[in-house]
Amino acid sequence: MKILIFGLPGSGKTTLAKPFADLIGAVHINADAVRTQYEGPDMTKWDFSLEGRMQQAQRMRHLADGVVMAGKIAVADFVCPTEEARTQFAPNYTVWMDTIKEGRFQDTNKMFKSPTHFDYHVKEWFTDTHQQLSEVVMNYMEKQNV
Repeated sequence: MKILIFGLPGSGKTTLAKPFADLIGAVHINADAVRTQYEGPDMTKWDFSLEGRMQQAQRMRHLADGVVMAGKIAVADFVCPTEEARTQFAPNYTVWMDTIKEGRFQDTNKMFKSPTHFDYHVKEWFTDTHQQLSEVVMNYMEKQNV
């Protein structure tokens, strides 16, 4: 199973994704860490253009698919700004972090499209990570019939 936690930069994706992955025994894949780890000499493949973001969605999918093939659950957190990028990643479960109206990067703000489909919607910024985490886990388990 691949779980995608997406939203604008600064919306709380990693704040929620890491403890969520730990709680359900999943592997956490963070896009910033992936970009840093796999940075190569051809930086055009690593930019933040629409093409670069689609390539990032492909990289994230490849890594998450490997986790799933190993018999684990993958929890990926990244901006994933368009429906096309979300489709490219092909998640089984999605959490939209809709906690801020604008992120710190104007190009990302312009590119980000609100999703038409998601499994769980975090609508406000939170200081009670444990409460938000509990609600996401309960929703996830209901969807999985656990």
